[in-house]
Amino acid sequence: MKRFGIVLIAVVSAFLFSSCGYNKMVEMDEQVTSQWAQVENVYQRRADLIPNLVNTVKGYAAHEQETLEGVIEARSKATSVNIDANKLTPETLKQFTQAQDGLSSALSRLMVVVERYPDLKANQNFLDLQAQLEGTENRITQERKKFNETTQAYNAYIRKFPQVIYSGWFGFDKKTYFEAQQGAEKAPEVQF
Repeated sequence: MKRFGIVLIAVVSAFLFSSCGYNKMVEMDEQVTSQWAQVENVYQRRADLIPNLVNTVKGYAAHEQETLEGVIEARSKATSVNIDANKLTPETLKQFTQAQDGLSSALSRLMVVVERYPDLKANQNFLDLQAQLEGTENRITQERKKFNETTQAYNAYIRKFPQVIYSGWFGFDKKTYFEAQQGAEKAPEVQF
């Protein structure tokens, strides 16, 4: 009878652990990590385009040194903030987002400067870089959206029964989402 009890416990344990979704949780956790890497990839693409853009503008607007240096400094800050996908916390994601927002703001100031130089706006190299940068901004938006969707699927899965019982045991914690920057719900004020 004692052996039967041990065998029964072993069979029940094996059934519970095989149906607890551990492998699915691992798979979904890896999908979140992979999608985070893709988000970083498109941000890196943007960072790689910026030196060429700055050099092109520099040829036309050399006396706009403060703006150009601001873009370079913001790029440096943005590329220095790297987060391990396994350590995505609200704090680290906020730090990453702030660095990227600083770069976006610096790029916006650069585009305002460009408006003062009609020859630069007609330069084919500048136009190509600007188009690539716009395309990259669209990719960033799409990859952030995909990251949030992947994270949502993972978070929902680990919180469903019976996974909710096992997810904590195995260290599968809820992941952080990208969120809109505070004040993004208000339209920017444009003055001419």
